[in-house]
Amino acid sequence: MKALFIGGTGTISSAVVRRLAGELGWEVWLINRGLRKRELSQGVHTIIADINDEADVAAKIEGMHFDTVCEFIGFTVDQVERDYRLFKGKTRQYIYISSASAYHKPAADHIVTEGTALANPHWLYSRNKIACEEFLMQKYREEGFPVTIVRPSLTYDEHFLPLAVQGRKGFWQVVKRMLDGKPVIIQGDGSSLWQVTFNRDFALGFTGLMGNRHAIGEAFHITGDEVLTWDQIYQTIADALGVELHAYHVSSDYLADVSARNGFDLEGTLTGDKSVSAVFDNSKVKRLSPELRTTVPFHVGARITLNYVLSHPEECQRPDPEFDAWCDRVIAALEASKASV
Repeated sequence: MKALFIGGTGTISSAVVRRLAGELGWEVWLINRGLRKRELSQGVHTIIADINDEADVAAKIEGMHFDTVCEFIGFTVDQVERDYRLFKGKTRQYIYISSASAYHKPAADHIVTEGTALANPHWLYSRNKIACEEFLMQKYREEGFPVTIVRPSLTYDEHFLPLAVQGRKGFWQVVKRMLDGKPVIIQGDGSSLWQVTFNRDFALGFTGLMGNRHAIGEAFHITGDEVLTWDQIYQTIADALGVELHAYHVSSDYLADVSARNGFDLEGTLTGDKSVSAVFDNSKVKRLSPELRTTVPFHVGARITLNYVLSHPEECQRPDPEFDAWCDRVIAALEASKASV
């Protein structure tokens, strides 16, 4: 079996590539610019190209055919239109990586299935993913273009932690606040439900769809089975660090308003995604990928990640003093408001 990945070195795709090339013995090709330094699995072939240079890519894949093409870095309709032109007639399956944030927020039910409506007025990223899905499914219905849609939720690996309230430079400043004994902002009252997924577990579900004719024309979300509150997620991280968690709960609407005025926007990632309870029903994908299960529960995954992050400071510890100061201002303002009432 032969697969081509557009990307292939990211959090999710790298785990899929390792499983395919290692345990499953696929012939794996990547198209990317060769800029990311993650070590590739032995035997993985790379086509160095910018996928946006359509003519160059077309020339480099001339005469090649694939069992599955996987698009991990397609975010807008023009990009999947380009893929359609490049790979029509060259693949038996085209897997598009969408997002579970495309589901309506809030949905009518906190149990989310693939039949849950797609709509997200709070996040342009999600609306673009929905538009990409609609274009591809139209090509499937009208021409038989062999598309499969996959909607990941919050997937992580040893390089970063899955958090909700963080700045533009990522999770490290939140960890640093925990280590320094400072309060950490958690959206809402911390009781909303969520699922985080270690990338190796995601790969178990994803590879079961590859080359599977029953996946053509279908959409699947893939998450771990473990359901946690956001307080539990943050507490698990604090436990792994060996520190006390000082949780400071703040309304998601408030955070969206005050973050937008300070150069980073939390409306999409909170109001449009993580502030709403969501429990993803994986029964559909498990019918085709029976190996999918949680092998890395979060209390284990958090320790894997922190062990790596703490031992690789230059790679993973990106200070974000602006976000740190913003957290202090938000907390000070709310404490002053409490004192004035």
